[in-house]
Parts: sequence; structure tokens; C-alpha cells
Amino acid sequence: MRNPNRQRQIIAVANQKGGVGKTTTAINLGTALAAVGRKVLLLDLDSQGNASTGLGVHKSQRELTTYDLLLGDATLADVSTPTMVPGLFVAPSTVDLSSADVDLVEDRNRVLRMRRAMNTPEALACDYDYILIDCPPSLNLLTVNAMVAAQSVLVPLQCEFFALEGLSQLMLTIREVRQTLNPALAIQGVVLTMFDKRNNLSLQVEADVRQNLGDLVYETTIPRNIRLSEAPSHSVPALIYDHRSSGAIAYQALAGELLRRLNDPILEEETTDD
Repeated sequence: MRNPNRQRQIIAVANQKGGVGKTTTAINLGTALAAVGRKVLLLDLDSQGNASTGLGVHKSQRELTTYDLLLGDATLADVSTPTMVPGLFVAPSTVDLSSADVDLVEDRNRVLRMRRAMNTPEALACDYDYILIDCPPSLNLLTVNAMVAAQSVLVPLQCEFFALEGLSQLMLTIREVRQTLNPALAIQGVVLTMFDKRNNLSLQVEADVRQNLGDLVYETTIPRNIRLSEAPSHSVPALIYDHRSSGAIAYQALAGELLRRLNDPILEEETTDD
């Protein structure tokens, strides 16, 4: 049973670099949170719509999308679509989102649109525990909207040579948003993805990132895993495609670590419902 006193958490999953496991993280973290009884919305804010596809919402089913939400033509409830995962909903996207910068160019408050959409009485009545925003792989208007609406940013970081170099611009953007538009915005953490413990480069990147960022880096690492790569082609989360795979197990551990960081207890609530 859901705890009515639990505060809604809005987390932007962001990295301006593509191919770092951002959408994979959003899909499988959302699935893992739903599996422990949380009501979760994955808000697809990437015009590629990969999160929508990865949760089984095909293009023909996307009548109302996050583009309509951003433009004020639909409410959060209107765009929220149930998925195959109990407790997990998705607000899908289409290529229409790619024109948002142009469509909103004359709106002085364009960076505030998502925050306003999230805080209407209709949106609050949706009663989500977690809203995960899958941001596009760029620091554009959509990503800034997500950061202004969110309480925190979760950063998937691929274990590669230039990992930290690309992170600096994202951190600068977060700082600017905090200073001007959302003083409460926090860095929820950095998640190392595509980690291969047999690879010396992965180990070196992990050591460098932990040395530079300390406790911001999650203890859980997401391995390079073929099941994580295969699951999207079947339009299901990896936790459903193969829950015993190392990737699925890692995302369950990541969800547990996230809940602990947010002081959102798992065990007592679930056990008292039996």
C-alpha cells in the first residue's frame, strides 16, 4: 500500500552525451521502483521516443504526448499511459518534440512550462511517488525544462576515457539552473554504466570518477550486458526480458540504493501489506 505521507520525487535522468545508457536507466529504474510498490511515471522528453518504445507504447498509440503537455494542450493525466508493468506509467513522446524550441521561442516563460504542468491540481491528483524524466542527449530547452521541474538530476556516466570531461558541461548547466530558476535542484547522483570489471579502463574510470566526485557516485554499477541491449528490441524492460541477467539485477540494486538515499523505506511498508 502506498504511503500517503511520501513526498513525490521528480528526477531528471540527464546526460548531454548520447549512448551512455540514459534511457535504459530510466526504463529499468522505473520498473524496479514499481516492483517494490511505488507508483511511477516515466516522462519521455526525448523526441526519439526510445523510452516510449522500450515500454511497449508504439507510435500509433501516442495520441497525446509530452509535446502536448509542454504546449499546455493536455494535462499530465491526459498523457499518462499504463504500461505492461503494474504501477509504471509512461508519458510518451514523438518527433513533434524536436520543434519545441521553435514553437516556444516567443514565450518568455518557456523554461517554466514543465514545472507548471507538473504542479497543477490535476497533475498532483495523479499521485505519483516518482516521476523520472528521460531527457534528450543535449542541453537544450527540453533538458532545462526538466531540470527546472525536477528536485534532482541522476546522471548515467559511461565508463570510457572521456567520461569526466563530458560531465563538466552538464554540471555547469545544473549550477546555472540552480542559481537562476530552481534553487532546490540537487544532483541525485552519478551512475556508472557499461561497466566491465575485466577491463582495466573501466576500473580506471571508476577510480577517477569516485576520486573526483566522492559520495555523489552510486555504489551500484551497471554492467555491460547483452540482455540490456536486447530488451528494447522486444519493447520490454530488461527486468521483464530476463530478470536474472546481471543488468536486471544491477538495476534492482540501483533502485534499492536510490530509495535508501531518499530515506524511502522498502521493507516495513511492503511487509505490513501481507
